[in-house]
Amino acid sequence: ASSYTFCIPHWILMTPAEIAAALQVAFQTCDAADVPLTQTQKQMVLEAVNRWLSDRAAVSSDLTVNPLDELTETERRSLLRFIQDTDRPDYSWKVQLLNDWLQGKDSGAVQFIRERYGLRWLDRVQPVHVNYYLEREGNAVVRLALGDRIEVCNALWEWVQESGPCDRQWFPCTVVKAPENDSATACCIVRFDTGAEYEIQGVYDWNRYNWRKVS
Repeated sequence: ASSYTFCIPHWILMTPAEIAAALQVAFQTCDAADVPLTQTQKQMVLEAVNRWLSDRAAVSSDLTVNPLDELTETERRSLLRFIQDTDRPDYSWKVQLLNDWLQGKDSGAVQFIRERYGLRWLDRVQPVHVNYYLEREGNAVVRLALGDRIEVCNALWEWVQESGPCDRQWFPCTVVKAPENDSATACCIVRFDTGAEYEIQGVYDWNRYNWRKVS
C-alpha cells in the first residue's frame, strides 16, 4: 500500500476549530494528489487530534492542585532556592535532579525529594506551581508591554516533559497586545516572525515560566 505524509504548518498554534478545518484541507489535498485517505484513516487522524486536545485540557485543569503545598516550609524554601540557582532554558532543575538520581549522586539540600517524595511527585510539579510560591516570596515578575521582544516555549501548546519525546524549544516573537492588568488570568497576544499570532493565557501565572524577555 502506498503511503503519503502531509504536514499542517503551525497546527500547534491553532484553535481546535482551526485544526479541524486544516485537517479537512489536508484530506482534500491528499484526494487531489491521487493518494486519498480512507474514511477509517481520516477517522483515526481526527480521533488522535481529539485525544491530544483532551489530554492538553486535562493537564491544564490539574494545575490547580499544587504539589509544593505538600512540602514543609523548610523543604519548600530549599527547593525554591535550588530552582533559582540551577534552572536554565537548556538544562532545567528537574534534569539536574534526575541526573543526580541516575548517577547515584547526593542532591544536597534537595536530596529529600528523592528520599521522601520520589519521581511521581516530581513529575507533578509544573512551572505554575513553582511560580506561585516564587511570587509569594516576593520575587517580582517581569511585566510585558506592547512591542516587547520575547521568546516563548513550545510548552505553551504541547505537553513537554524532560524525559519525554518533545524537548523544550524557544521561538522569538513580538508582543502585539500587552496584558491589560496583573491578574492571574492576564493574557497577551504575540506575533511570531512567520506572521502567526498566539494568545498566551495566564501570562503572569501558570504560563510565566513558558516565556522570557529578550529586549
